[in-house]
Amino acid sequence: MDTKAYIENLGKKAAAAKYEAAVLSDEKKNEALNSIADALLSNCEYILSENKKDIEAGRSNGMPEAMIDRLSLSEERIEGMAQGVRDIAKLKDPVGEVLNTVTRPNGLIIKKVRVPMGVIGIIFESRPNVTSDAAAICLKAGSAVILRGGKDAINSNTAIVKVMRKALKECNLNENLICFVEDTSRESSGELMRLKKYVDLLIPRGGAGLINNVLENAKVPVIQTGTGNCHAYVDREADFGMALDIIFNAKTSRVSVCNALESVVIHKDIAGEFLPLMVKKLKEKDVEIVGDEIAKGICPEIAAASDEDYYTEYLGYKLSVKTVDSAPEAIEWINEHSTMHSEVIITDNEQTATLFLTQVDSSSVYHNASTRFTDGGEFGLGAEIGISTQKLHARGPMGIEEITSYKYVIYGNGQVR
Repeated sequence: MDTKAYIENLGKKAAAAKYEAAVLSDEKKNEALNSIADALLSNCEYILSENKKDIEAGRSNGMPEAMIDRLSLSEERIEGMAQGVRDIAKLKDPVGEVLNTVTRPNGLIIKKVRVPMGVIGIIFESRPNVTSDAAAICLKAGSAVILRGGKDAINSNTAIVKVMRKALKECNLNENLICFVEDTSRESSGELMRLKKYVDLLIPRGGAGLINNVLENAKVPVIQTGTGNCHAYVDREADFGMALDIIFNAKTSRVSVCNALESVVIHKDIAGEFLPLMVKKLKEKDVEIVGDEIAKGICPEIAAASDEDYYTEYLGYKLSVKTVDSAPEAIEWINEHSTMHSEVIITDNEQTATLFLTQVDSSSVYHNASTRFTDGGEFGLGAEIGISTQKLHARGPMGIEEITSYKYVIYGNGQVR
């Protein structure tokens, strides 16, 4: 079977399963989700053995250690995956929620009702936990899913999907509620992007190359999940201790994720005092720092930043620094260079903070807190299916409501127009 036929066959299977998903009771969905969580734990050794193959292949191919971290599973991470699935099961079922009811003068009763999206395609890279998160959140939202991971994690993803599909079957559910593209060629990705007959929504999760490829070539509706060139602005009225803690956490707690900090913007009035403290703190984790001429003049160990540096999501132990004359200049700089993901202002001045929170055009904006909180679980949404950096339909961490649609249901008693 050629790639086009293979992907089309997956689409048919998922499209048939979506009608079953749409009528599943909340109890049945939760039973399936808890069964999946149990299966992830009971098959931990098998999943880790398959993940080890991917890690070994990654290292032999020269994969950076930060990316190895994204790829790696452990007993603790699999326990986290299982807990994430259980957390989704605890969420309120969105399907069937009546969003609005209007009774017209002619007696028609018009209800706006939340309904499943249908078939959701997800193209993602490296992180195997996305496999269980995405499948679980789609199931809870009443949709079938087609998962297409990257070749770097093919063994891990295949194992996780096998475990989840078996769990569905043991619950007497259609295993094609979770479909998986085993073909990791570019052709399979392209065919999935064009599968508009069967796929109702496509969500890319990964680096800029993947996301731009999907945006430029997809024929099905897409929600753009963005790369995370996240910024911290240290205002002239910032608490230095707080600023150092936030920057250190946002940059170094896990460098390979999209909500990690990539750039720090510093008010010139405090740069001479604050920047050496920040450099010293980040050197604890051997963070490479590049910056503008003023930053270099204050700390000679800072290397010169290129224009490209300020637009870069490093996903590693590297950080760019820019000095500015004012909060409005910081806001303008961030809006120019950001990927509209997550930004933070560190200041004790409420008026300056309000200006920043209002004018910075990103999906998540913070005052005195780490950008690492941009996450569905941390926002109380359960596991998220991605961080949307666009403005239409969904924005920020996307939970179960963001991957549903709605329809109008009209009740009459013989009205004609």
